[in-house]
Formats: sequence, structure tokens, C-alpha cells
Amino acid sequence: MSAIAYAALWVFVFAIPWEKILAVPGLAIVARLTGGTALALTVIAVVLSGRIRRWHWFHVVALLFWIWAAVELMLFHFGDRLPYKFFTYGQLILVLVMIWELAPTETRVRGLLTAFVFGAYVAAFETFRVYRRDVGALRRFAAGGLDGNDLAMVLALALPMAWYLGMTYRQPLLRWVCRAYLPIGVVTIGLTGSRGGMLATSVALLVVPLSMTRLSPGRLTTAALMLAAAGVLAVTYVPETVIERLATTQTEVQGGRFGGRGKLWKAGLAVFPEHPVFGHGTGSYKSAITPRLGPAAQVAHNSYLSVLVEQGIVGFLFYMSMFAAVVVSVLRLPRLERRFSLVLLGTLAVAMFPLTWEDRRPVWFVLAALMGLAHARIADRGKAPPPAPVRPPVVASRPRAVRR
Repeated sequence: MSAIAYAALWVFVFAIPWEKILAVPGLAIVARLTGGTALALTVIAVVLSGRIRRWHWFHVVALLFWIWAAVELMLFHFGDRLPYKFFTYGQLILVLVMIWELAPTETRVRGLLTAFVFGAYVAAFETFRVYRRDVGALRRFAAGGLDGNDLAMVLALALPMAWYLGMTYRQPLLRWVCRAYLPIGVVTIGLTGSRGGMLATSVALLVVPLSMTRLSPGRLTTAALMLAAAGVLAVTYVPETVIERLATTQTEVQGGRFGGRGKLWKAGLAVFPEHPVFGHGTGSYKSAITPRLGPAAQVAHNSYLSVLVEQGIVGFLFYMSMFAAVVVSVLRLPRLERRFSLVLLGTLAVAMFPLTWEDRRPVWFVLAALMGLAHARIADRGKAPPPAPVRPPVVASRPRAVRR
């Protein structure tokens, strides 16, 4: 039953990068269907096995974060309708638990990373289809139903995953399928015209040089060819208008505008001292800054500031403790896995900076997958048989001389 539940979880992860392509306004059909199926089968598998895997403190602080959000809503917003974001947090905690229960081995964790990369392929190919259809009508391109910035960040997260899988899989077909994602992913990110996506991609591609310390000459050649292919395809397919937009990244950062996000961040920092401990409430960033910005008020477009203003300093500490738990765990991994994990976390940290992503599935999936990878490696190391004791060599004693 565990294998069936894991297969459903694999499909759920596969759908994360492109789930909104088939979504109806206000309802993510793919996410609800695949997630609900995976959850139901996980419960059945746990009941049949009669045991639950012991939680890590990573899971405990995630639960405390959600409980803190509930306490704040109960104390200061009692009687109000619970925001959808609050229920989303609860669903994401269930995702953490499902991955922890169903992927206790390194093979299964790698399978989930593969599912995410395959899902990124779907989003990339759909974006190429939109590009071929609307190349003369649009300045930026993204698969139907997806925001260009969101899509770029999801595709950037898949880059280090694909490279790591391409280095660790033994099957040649899987290795090359994963490696081929690098040029496809980089070009697709370029088509989105996302400046934040370009920065996240720069961090994600660090996985290539950081892993070259143990590459054979053949793999070094492959890495060079993949990066060269990405450059050639980008020059060939990315329109001039998109390149001009990407070229304004430095100007936006130096001017403090950040694509219009600067005023939202300043307003959030201004209202934070009003409720520094409990925050303004889950999902209330826009309403909190409305008195200062009026109709121009929006969500934070910064995950860290969003959590800080909505959940207060206590909720922010709980949230960031999840990241700290993952960092502590991956630092115990072997060199290749450790560098891959840190690059993926760095890419995630950059992706969350210009987007309100604290309640998005890619964020929680990456954290859960890296935590699972770290503890699967630790568990495998603990199961290794102890080395056989080395016996000291037996030295033959010389016969004593016989006295006559």
C-alpha cells in the first residue's frame, strides 16, 4: 500500500510546476485532485502499517507556526471569516507529513525530485507553445494560467535538481533527460522576462561549477556543452524586447523600485511596529498597508516581509526555524549532496524575495525534500554494517635453543 500511496504523491509533485494550467478561477483542480488522492492513500498506508515515523523538529516548528496563526486569528479576529491562506498552511503541513512518511529512502526522495523536474518540462513546453503562437503579440511569455515571475522561479528551482539527478542516476536515459533540462529551463526562464527569475537562475547554475570537483573529463565536457547550448538557444529564441527588459535589472535594484515593489515594502515596514508580536493576521498584508497606499496597496511581493507583518516576530521566527532546521540537516550530507542542497536553498531564498511565496507548494516541497534527503542518508549510514574487527597478525615465536 505504501508503494501505491507514494505513486499518488509522485503525481502530486509532478503537477506542482504546471497545476494552474488546468485550474478554474478560484479552484486548482489538479492540486486538489492529486493532493486529495495522495493524502487519502497515505492515511490508509499509515493505518495498515500501524506506525508513524517520528517527527523531526522541522515538522514541530511548522505545526507551531500554523498554531500561532490560529491563536492570532482567534484573539484579534474572532468572528471574522478565516482567510483561505490559513487553510493553505494546514494543507502544506500535510504535504510535509506525506513526504516524510512515504519517502524515507534516498531513492524515493530522488524520485520526487525527478517528478518536479518532469513537471517543469511540462510548464516549459507549454510556454514554448505560447511563444510560437503569440510571438508577435506579447512581450513576455508564460504557460497559460501562470504568472511569468512565478513560472520563472519554479523553473529555476528545477535547475539544480536536474543537474544533481543527472550526476547521480545510473540509467543513461534518465541522466540525459535530466541534463537536457538545463538549456530548456534557462531559455524558458528567459522567455518569461522575469528579472527576479534571472537572478534566481544565476544562483541555481552555481551547482554546475560547485560540483565539478569530482567530475570526470567526460562529465566536464557534458557540463560545458549544456551551458553552451543554453546560451545558443537563449540568443536564438529570446526576443529582443525581453532582453531589453532583463537588462534593466541593475537599474531597478539601484533605484530601489524593484519593479514597483519598493513602495509596498516600505509600507509594510512602516506598519509592522503597530503589531510587532502577533502581527496583523494571516492574509492581511494588503489591508494593513491600505491606509498608507490606498488603492495602490497589494500583497507584499516579499515572502519574508509578508510573514513578518502578518504573523509578527514570533510567527516569523517559527517560519524561519523551518529553514534553519533544513540547513542544519543538509550540512551533515556528503559533499555533492551538501552543495546541491545549499544551492537549491539559495535559489529558493532568492525566489522568495520578490514574490509572496510563503504559502506556495514549491517552497514547502523543497524544504520537505531536502529534509527527507538528509535523513535518508543518515538512516542509510546507520544501517551500514560495522567494519569487521582487524585481528593483529600472529607472529610465530622462534624455537628456543636447546642446551646440551
